[in-house]
Amino acid sequence: MIWLRSSVVLLLFLTLITGVAYPLLATGLSELMFPYQSQGSMVKQDGQIVGSELIGQPFTKDIYFQGRPSATMDYPYNTMLSGGSNLAVSNPVLDDEIKRRVEHLRQFNRQPNMPVPVDLVTASASGLDPHISPAAADFQVQRVADARRLPVKAVKQLIRNNTETPPSEFLGEPVINVLKLNLALDNLQKKKQ
Repeated sequence: MIWLRSSVVLLLFLTLITGVAYPLLATGLSELMFPYQSQGSMVKQDGQIVGSELIGQPFTKDIYFQGRPSATMDYPYNTMLSGGSNLAVSNPVLDDEIKRRVEHLRQFNRQPNMPVPVDLVTASASGLDPHISPAAADFQVQRVADARRLPVKAVKQLIRNNTETPPSEFLGEPVINVLKLNLALDNLQKKKQ
């Protein structure tokens, strides 16, 4: 009977330490040291939350840059059902989907002969990626500039200003957060008016 009592005491002690004390300490320290990140890296404009730096959003209007396709269920960028399509490279369904996306992007961006960057036609593993490559942004420049009646040079400068480069080449490739780029476009448009 003594072993049962000591087992229960140990279970309660470890539950308090690992299930209560440690999570409270970790949460408190993250709130104190990294308040922006611990709250989900929420992006605000004019005092309103417009999204998160960490999760892509569906931009469908021609005045905005579009991100990677989302493979989440029910609706694009659904955080509750994130995940890739799990279609193999050899799967004809994936081939058909990519061909359909390429054709749509060429028509939407009025670029019939330009190669479409791979990140504009393939979903990320989570289906929530908020970034695109500089090549994917360049592919869309003319459409966005025309739709907003902005000089292509100004839109390209915004792309350069919003390109995040890793500290070293072997740590990743340059990327652009689509939400931040589109907010920068909105701000540029406001300044011009």
